[in-house]
Amino acid sequence: MAIYAHDSVVPDKESEVSKKSQVAEMFNSICKRYDFLNRFLSVGIDKSWRKKAIDELKSIQPKILLDVATGTGDVAILAYKVLHPDKIIGIDISDGMLEIGKKKINKLNLSASIELLHGDSETINYSSDTFDAITVAFGVRNFEHLEKGLSEMLKVLKPGGKISILEFSKPKAYLFKGLYNLYMKIIAPGFGKMLAKNKEAYEYLNNSVQAFPDRQSFIEIMQKVGFKEPYFKQLSLGICCIYCASK
Repeated sequence: MAIYAHDSVVPDKESEVSKKSQVAEMFNSICKRYDFLNRFLSVGIDKSWRKKAIDELKSIQPKILLDVATGTGDVAILAYKVLHPDKIIGIDISDGMLEIGKKKINKLNLSASIELLHGDSETINYSSDTFDAITVAFGVRNFEHLEKGLSEMLKVLKPGGKISILEFSKPKAYLFKGLYNLYMKIIAPGFGKMLAKNKEAYEYLNNSVQAFPDRQSFIEIMQKVGFKEPYFKQLSLGICCIYCASK
């Protein structure tokens, strides 16, 4: 399988630990401030991005949904409210993030409908053709091997099923692009250092976004691994994109 530039972008360049292990540790270290920083750094607009990604699945009315890189469970919870599936499974490699997500779900009395588990996108422990739909929000950049993760998700998706991926992209408009780069390179890491005591996590965020094959390049990768009829929708002047495809 091909290796992409973002596959080798890691939080700590000096570490000899794998990207997967570094990403898990990074999220464990910022998990208590993760939700707050998401709202703060995006001025709350990240909620509408997630809702739009989930809305792309309404047409197929999924009964069993997998949320990959579920983190603290925001997408899983929102997907339940919007789509009303029978069951949602969320998987993530960060136990710290999962612990917070489970507390949210228990507080909302949704434990019978949403289950969060430690799991790896590159080795999804479910049989082929299990899920009607799959969601991933801001997670594919963190895959250690992009094609492997996409192939695993394709495997467990049912024929006729649909995937909706939400991921950061790079704005194209010249003026806005300059402001965006200033924000991602300087401002976000500064707030990360001040509020989460982890500047490196938000430097990694920018570095991985810059290296990620977005828009048409990502569509072509989805086609390469076997997804059908892929398309993308740009959000907020290109800050992020929704990528959808079927099996």
